[in-house]
Amino acid sequence: MVSSLVLLTAACGGDEGGGGSNGAAGGALEGRGPIKFATGKDTSGNLTNQVKAWNSQHPDEQVTVTELPESADQQRAQMISNAQIKSDEFSVLNLDVVWTAEFAANRWITQLPEDQFPDLGKLLPTTVDTAKYRDKLYAVPVTSDGGLLYYRKDLLDKAGVEVPKTWPEMVAACAKVKALPEGKAINCYAGQFEKYEGLTVNFSEAVNGAGGVVVGDDGKPNVDTPEALAGLTALVEGFKTGFIPKAAITYQEEPGRRAFQEGNLLFHRNWPYVYALANKTDGSSKIAGKFAVAPLPGLSGPGVSTLGGHNYAISEFAKNKATAADFIKFMSSEERQKANVEKTSQAPTWASLYDDPALNKQFPYLAPLKASIASAKSRPKVVKYGDVTTAIQEAAYGALKQPGGTDPKQALTDLQTKLNTLITQ
Repeated sequence: MVSSLVLLTAACGGDEGGGGSNGAAGGALEGRGPIKFATGKDTSGNLTNQVKAWNSQHPDEQVTVTELPESADQQRAQMISNAQIKSDEFSVLNLDVVWTAEFAANRWITQLPEDQFPDLGKLLPTTVDTAKYRDKLYAVPVTSDGGLLYYRKDLLDKAGVEVPKTWPEMVAACAKVKALPEGKAINCYAGQFEKYEGLTVNFSEAVNGAGGVVVGDDGKPNVDTPEALAGLTALVEGFKTGFIPKAAITYQEEPGRRAFQEGNLLFHRNWPYVYALANKTDGSSKIAGKFAVAPLPGLSGPGVSTLGGHNYAISEFAKNKATAADFIKFMSSEERQKANVEKTSQAPTWASLYDDPALNKQFPYLAPLKASIASAKSRPKVVKYGDVTTAIQEAAYGALKQPGGTDPKQALTDLQTKLNTLITQ
């Protein structure tokens, strides 16, 4: 989706974020009754079941789901629009992990008392970190995400090639598969390259997988480097040579998933939720039982995933915050997360679920996914995240758009300059 949708004026907020009258700074979360849950489009089809489980147990505290668009940028835009007018329309917000700092700094979500969420210590530490701003809790991680490489195992086996661990190995593997009669028409690789949040993720993974960074551990931009250039150039050359099909410049998660399920891609970078959908035997997937999952390849070694996932937060302007807090505890519980994994293959935040024997049998990628999440890199945790991600998308998309794309070196030089104006310490 075009990035103009996320160019919104930030509401004024203090550097410390907002405790609010019902937040941790002001005492217990108060108010009980019906609430509304704002979330992105439920592509899994299981959210209704999860909410029904709550509603059946809480007849006087019913949860109504407000389903926002499929595009992450549009979801964020609608949530911010409601916050800027201090609307109580949304009670609980399903936030992309990288939005938490921005929403907390602008006092759009309520600071949560950690003692009311005793299970935080049982979650993957990297996921809990995404739910905090200035060491204070503002959300609870309910799903995590790490990028995975989906590949056609049947075709790689037929061609006699190993699962690639690097980008050049992936290019060579595709050439061998395309030499087969059954692989002649297949496209090699696609991720998410439309100008939206998914491009920030894919660009970051390309840079990190080449040994570079977008923003360093010191919080300063450092994207005009040889390593970052090597990562971006690999993507640009992918489009130029046809290794990445032209259509992929329009791909968000769902169009890419559908292309993979229809048998049009040999390799596909996407999130864990794809596994259950691509393995359906109801006729919706042409590759059920024919694919497998591996860690992302890097330029010359193992790749680095961008940390994804979603946190549930309470709108600062919501009524019935006590109900909202209990709903978040319910949805983030081990029981509900396990039920969700079983139905959707979405990555949980409970560490124990990655070692569950039954789940590992059903989803053999859980062990490598746990390692992927543990070593994943976060996107910049900055207050002006909307402007930062827009700048990244503009730079990356300009270089990838072929023919006539921006020179990769110039794109990174310009991006460095832009990020320096947006990220201040």
